[in-house]
Amino acid sequence: MAIKIDSYCYECLLRRHVTTARSLGSEEKATLFAQRMLRACLDAPEETPSPAIGTVVSDLLLEMYGVPLDRYHEEKIASNRFVMERLEDIRQAVTGAEDPVYAGLQMAILGNYLDYGALQGQVSFEKLEEMLADALRMELDRDTYGKLCRDFEKGKKLLYLTDNAGEIGFDRVFAEAIRERYPHLEILFCVRGDIAGNDATREDAAAVELPFPVIDSGDRTAGTLIPKLGQEAKQALEEADVIIAKGMANTETMLGCGYNVYYAFLVKCQRFVNVFQKPMFTPVLTSER
Repeated sequence: MAIKIDSYCYECLLRRHVTTARSLGSEEKATLFAQRMLRACLDAPEETPSPAIGTVVSDLLLEMYGVPLDRYHEEKIASNRFVMERLEDIRQAVTGAEDPVYAGLQMAILGNYLDYGALQGQVSFEKLEEMLADALRMELDRDTYGKLCRDFEKGKKLLYLTDNAGEIGFDRVFAEAIRERYPHLEILFCVRGDIAGNDATREDAAAVELPFPVIDSGDRTAGTLIPKLGQEAKQALEEADVIIAKGMANTETMLGCGYNVYYAFLVKCQRFVNVFQKPMFTPVLTSER
């Protein structure tokens, strides 16, 4: 279960976090940081996905450099504000589309761009504005989308596993479109149980005024590590007829789990280019079954 860490993940983790360490202190200290990070990678079980190592790295940055776990706090606030300022325009684009559910999904996947971890130093609201203008031209797998809609139609409970702050505002619009077409479907959102990079927490759900029940994972991994989920999240997973898992981290930690999961994300790293055979920034909708 999950996409296990490989050399591309190691390269990415080292490049991003050792660069941060170098900017905060001496080369000697950065070398020690890299050594401890590598040791954590080597000590991890063979099937460990990359997001599980990310938690260790965050703890190391806090211990060695005093970098707060909530180091993307301001970026999260700005991302939520960006979406809320445009929420009505996004909603009107979705509701006015020929297929509002498909349009909502396009917007939700577009929002996956707001990833300050994978796209370190590259996230731009100006770029996101450009992407918004083309959002409804996004091409997704129509067969998978049709299967998703059939599951919405026959299912009773939808569990929506979120990814990033800001992105959760786009998720809100998608979920509203689902509710409009499938009013019988109970929609439950799940956010992270604690700070995990710029991932959405209960605070972010409140910031985008999410009009659906919200639970949290009970864990601070940037993803959904099923063995680490709290009881409430585990129960929600078991009871859901259909699950939407947003973002690469949820995909990395869940792929192969056997639940009825639909993964929706933008390809934002070489590992995903390799696994899914898609170029960078390609939108992907794929299913577990």
